[in-house]
Amino acid sequence: MIHIEGLTKYYDDFCAVDNISLDIRKGEIIGLLGPNGAGKTTTLRMLTGYFQPSSGTIKVKDFFVSDQALDVKRCIGYLPESAPLYHDMIVYDYLCYVADIWGFTSEGKVSRIRKLSDLCGLENIMHKTIGELSKGLKQRVGIAHAMMSDPEILILDEPTSGLDPNQIVEIRKIIKDIGKEKTIILSTHILTEAEATCDRIIIINKGKIVADGTTESIKQSEEEGSSINISLKDAEFSTVESVLKSIPNVMEIKKNPSDQETILSITVHVKDAKDLREDIYLMIKKHDWIIIEFYQERHSLENIFRTLTMES
Repeated sequence: MIHIEGLTKYYDDFCAVDNISLDIRKGEIIGLLGPNGAGKTTTLRMLTGYFQPSSGTIKVKDFFVSDQALDVKRCIGYLPESAPLYHDMIVYDYLCYVADIWGFTSEGKVSRIRKLSDLCGLENIMHKTIGELSKGLKQRVGIAHAMMSDPEILILDEPTSGLDPNQIVEIRKIIKDIGKEKTIILSTHILTEAEATCDRIIIINKGKIVADGTTESIKQSEEEGSSINISLKDAEFSTVESVLKSIPNVMEIKKNPSDQETILSITVHVKDAKDLREDIYLMIKKHDWIIIEFYQERHSLENIFRTLTMES
């Protein structure tokens, strides 16, 4: 659907996007993650044809952005971070205006606006002035604008930025519904949002792709080991440490602070992310220690994001 190769963008001497290459398949919901200044918005603007790359190519379906920008734009709906809405217009009038720009007939215009109203939940605000709407409702109107031409690809730059939790859930549902039929690329700072919404996550740092895959595959690729947290009743640390260290691939056992004198809290660090829970449990059972707590920690997307994007 979309093929990007060697994409690079310079602003004078500053490299905002550095030799990015990737393929986006039809029907995917892609999350573009990265800290401020990582190159997310610049990448999206080059993809939509608003910016020309310094080098590299972007191909959307059978069209190259460099030579066939209008054909590419006909395939894409784009909602920038600040939705370009006319705040003094009524929602229905504004959507009619957008439909007129796209050349809809009177009958086709009404049908399309009704469909977008259902999709984006605009039924109760059609008579309201855009300026009096909350940010979440403005985002819905912006999505309807971007979807007016029924594009095959929808690009959303920070669609949930500044929204409250309820509004985020509403926008997430709209994106999921649209994603059943469209290819969606969205940038976001909200990691839980990307995890809940996207089929695939691409993390960008300093203009380079540092991770690309499903949330689970990224977690697995970044794991060098795992940790198991255990709390035992009436057990001595030195004895437990000696016993558990006899299990292959157990690297280290750390004693944690505990609020209760009778409870021993430990963290077992395991080599190569191997799952040793069964081996550890059987060893604990063999020594008749009472288990109060037992769980394996997994690397969160937030921790991986920080590791991949932190300043050296």
